[in-house]
Amino acid sequence: MLLGLEHIDPARLAAIDSEGGKLTYGQIIERAKAIEALVPERALCFMLVENNVTCVEWVMASLISRRLVPLILNAKIDETLYANLLETYLPAYIWEKGELTRTEHPITPLYPELSHLLPTSGSTGSPKLVRHCYDNIEAAGLNISTFFELKESDRPLMVLPLYYTMGLSMVFSHFKVSATVLITGRNMTDPVFWKFLKEERATSFTGVPYSFLILNMMRFFRMDLPDMELLTQGGGKMERGLNLKFAEYCRDNNKRWIATYGQSECTARMAYLPTKWAIEKAGSIGIAVPNGELSLIDENGNPITTPHTEGEMCYRGKNVTMGYATCAEDLLKGDERHGFIRTGDLAYFDEDGCYYIVGRMGRFLKLFGMRVGLDECEQIIATNCQTESACVGTDEKMIVYITDAAKTQAVKDALVEKTHIVATSFEVRVIPEIPKNEAGKKLFSKLENK
Repeated sequence: MLLGLEHIDPARLAAIDSEGGKLTYGQIIERAKAIEALVPERALCFMLVENNVTCVEWVMASLISRRLVPLILNAKIDETLYANLLETYLPAYIWEKGELTRTEHPITPLYPELSHLLPTSGSTGSPKLVRHCYDNIEAAGLNISTFFELKESDRPLMVLPLYYTMGLSMVFSHFKVSATVLITGRNMTDPVFWKFLKEERATSFTGVPYSFLILNMMRFFRMDLPDMELLTQGGGKMERGLNLKFAEYCRDNNKRWIATYGQSECTARMAYLPTKWAIEKAGSIGIAVPNGELSLIDENGNPITTPHTEGEMCYRGKNVTMGYATCAEDLLKGDERHGFIRTGDLAYFDEDGCYYIVGRMGRFLKLFGMRVGLDECEQIIATNCQTESACVGTDEKMIVYITDAAKTQAVKDALVEKTHIVATSFEVRVIPEIPKNEAGKKLFSKLENK
């Protein structure tokens, strides 16, 4: 059985939610058996999920049964995107709020090893999905539980959405070691969130950069959290100063701080920065996860073996997914990647073999003949102006979006000073908020870049 769940005491708690719900490992297995009895053959199912034990039960039971192949979606999904997905993939079943419904669509053939589907990060209108297989789940569970040194007594606080690759991988990795996941859909500013965290004695917290920005604003460092042993960060590059602040807090309070790197295309995690380097190499994504391999190639596809030489980062491992789907027929496709992926990230490694992301291949402009990284410019603004930004644009001009009008000139001055490019190359625009998805990733497609 998937992740060895059949060897766990059926009475052991698999998950607890902030609304009082509880789920045992035995209940997951019983639900899987019920699905096998109810669904005669493998079929695509749209699952509209929230962060609670019922959704964890159905997602995991579907995977174990191998009868329902879920496309895991936000229960509050944009209506236009949902309609587009329905029209494109014609699911045989829809699961929502605890109810499994058979649609009018016929059951169509699916690739035997297709386990589940996730939307591509930040999609607002695209039906493009990531195709996962059962081996991806096993690999993610093993790899992540190994480098985090997870154990049965762990009680991780899961605030990341279940439909988000990092959230789902938290379930896989902790179920691999028979742990109990504490799951909540509550906002981090909600008193119920903190009551749940403290009363259930959460031992770890996993977040994206935005999560830690909120923690910092809420004076997290003054809180008494004796059970909290581990803080982990993923979901994109974190501002170095904030990264260091959490790393130093963990060092001074006998906790572990582990920054990670990953993509949905690789079942969440591909690299991590070992605790011993958390401060010394703050900003690095570290080394490959256990059983994985990182490498760099130049623009001609040749291997890069020299430290501090930029190239496209590649990854090899069993957690690499099978490829994308853009239509129902693609769900019959097999493994197109064979355990290897070019990530699309530009990076270099240092003398210790630790990798540093420079930016996305497509997140660069050429202003006055000089290549300028948009992600790098956002870091410059965060460090020098203490404000969040979103940079887009063309080779004619960079458009910088901020939310604090008082810092308009300071932002432009910082970019001119650090990039040595004339001020006319930068236009700063003030907007009420930077658009993000629920995982905290910026939605650049929602910004004008003209």
